[in-house]
Amino acid sequence: MKYTDLTLVPTPDAWLQAASKQIDLLLIDHANCEKKAASTALNLMYRYVDDSELLLKLSALAREELRHFEQVVAVMDARRIPYVQLSSARYAGEMRKLVRSHEPARLVDLMIVSGVVEARSCERFERLITVLDGELASFYRSLWRSEARHCGDYLTFAEARDPGGFAAKLTEVLACDEALITSEDDDFRFHSGIPRCSAGLSTTV
Repeated sequence: MKYTDLTLVPTPDAWLQAASKQIDLLLIDHANCEKKAASTALNLMYRYVDDSELLLKLSALAREELRHFEQVVAVMDARRIPYVQLSSARYAGEMRKLVRSHEPARLVDLMIVSGVVEARSCERFERLITVLDGELASFYRSLWRSEARHCGDYLTFAEARDPGGFAAKLTEVLACDEALITSEDDDFRFHSGIPRCSAGLSTTV
């Protein structure tokens, strides 16, 4: 399955407008997202060691996500944007509530959630290209293909492990994604919903 096979609700224009006005916050949280994506792949590698094909895919994915993290930080450094601590977005936490606690369903659900998160990142990259300056637009365009591949890898493995229940679970996760993306959020983040207000940089120590 490929990213383009998914039906994702478009990112609201209000989020794009907020992104274009809060480049510092966008980049900081994007860096955080890349770290978390690498961590997710590494955690799966440590927990599920019986599938060499999966392990190799996850290893490559983790390396690529860390490379993306380095690239985002380089962009921040060039723009003299300090890397500060941010509070977490609600998006990933709410999505992970859909993951069942028993195996093998837990692994399938984790991969479906991870795949949809990657798909949402791809969709946001495409939308951001239309509102950012040329340098950043080119940067996000360069990331699109690899993120789409990550989405496909996760969903392909999930479907292979649960062909009977895959479609229903994917539909459930996509519905959660839509609800989170189209509802209001107190804070602007890379995967947040519609900003409730155009506040400035919201950080925590």
